[in-house]
Amino acid sequence: MGLMTGDEKHSPAATSTLDALWVLYDRVLRVSPGTAEDPGRDRFLLSKGHGPMAYYAVLAEKGFIGEDVLTGFGGYASPLGHHPDRTLVPGVEIGSGSLGHGLPLAVGTVLGLRAQGLTDPKVWVLIGDAELDEGSNHEALAYAGPAGLEQLHTLVIDNGSATYGWPGGIASRFEAAGWSAATVDGRDHEALYAAFTAPHPGRPRAVVARVEPKH
Repeated sequence: MGLMTGDEKHSPAATSTLDALWVLYDRVLRVSPGTAEDPGRDRFLLSKGHGPMAYYAVLAEKGFIGEDVLTGFGGYASPLGHHPDRTLVPGVEIGSGSLGHGLPLAVGTVLGLRAQGLTDPKVWVLIGDAELDEGSNHEALAYAGPAGLEQLHTLVIDNGSATYGWPGGIASRFEAAGWSAATVDGRDHEALYAAFTAPHPGRPRAVVARVEPKH
């Protein structure tokens, strides 16, 4: 991440996601540079598309992009923009940055996979706690539970930046809609891995990763 010295206004958004992203790509997601176009791959959707430095760093470490392109981050000729572009960056599934889009797109991705008879690939989407202020996320959340979208996994990075908050915590909102949900320390790799891989038959899964508050 230290190689990306461009004019970045969302550094906390990047650093808050780093540990969870690393555990996902290092130990959970079934996708690699060689299988990035394979229909049977797992899909990762970065809805929290602003502050993507940690995402780019993990993609570079895993070989999707060259480490040499990191130094041009945010530059005019660089493929690494302040919001990820799926047409420019290998391994990126969606162009993102407009808040509230990722979870609905993840729901649609699961439905599309089901329609093709692909029930093994898992779909992961990373959202920020403040994104839960967006109504589109609640529509997707309310649909996914009753629809039993077991392939769907939502990772919520909670850095205390939501406008409203939720009585009982963010996980309770997902549980009320029929999801399996857990809240963990977003810096504890073993806790993240256990939450990411816990079985949740017949239900979508939400993992709320708490990190230090955004200042």
